[in-house]
Amino acid sequence: MQLDINTILIIIISAISIFAFSRPEILDKLKFNAWQVVHRKEYHRILSYGLVHGSWMHLLINMFVLWSFGRAVLYYFDMAFDGGTVIRYLILFVSAIGVSTLSTLNKEKNNPHYNAVGASGAVSAVVFTSILFNPYNPILLFGIIPIPGIIFGVLYIIYSKYMAGKNVDNIGHDAHYYGAIYGLIFPLFYEPKLALHFFNELISFNF
Repeated sequence: MQLDINTILIIIISAISIFAFSRPEILDKLKFNAWQVVHRKEYHRILSYGLVHGSWMHLLINMFVLWSFGRAVLYYFDMAFDGGTVIRYLILFVSAIGVSTLSTLNKEKNNPHYNAVGASGAVSAVVFTSILFNPYNPILLFGIIPIPGIIFGVLYIIYSKYMAGKNVDNIGHDAHYYGAIYGLIFPLFYEPKLALHFFNELISFNF
């Protein structure tokens, strides 16, 4: 069986995350810490935090969502672009890890106690790239309630931005928000006309 790039990413992230579960020193070296990045020049943390997760549930949810939507994005890239699907998908995923944490890097650069792990920002980017191509494709809310992707997307962005502003829990809402926005615009770097496709898809829906 030939593995696609999405499956390979899931295997790599899962293997490193599981390995780090029982080795806190590995988790400590890979996790995102803005203070360490800025003051100790440990720039690898801007990307490496996406390889580790805080718990089995965190890992399983992220990898299930990535498995579900990554396949769709690979298909859309095949249809929209003339070759280069694998490299485009890799660029999307890896760059989203970094882009989704830039706001937090600035916000927490003087806070040595702030840490973050997980590929949620990149996973959000993949989900929202799929929404750009097919905005009414249903997403299962809580795994059971079908909701059109565009409606889910609007609610997700509003909620993530609101919770990022409140900063009352340990969830990286900034990464979710900026990852989602990045996922919407990433394909436009290659083909700006996809914005027109998105608009046409929105207005062509039959209620």
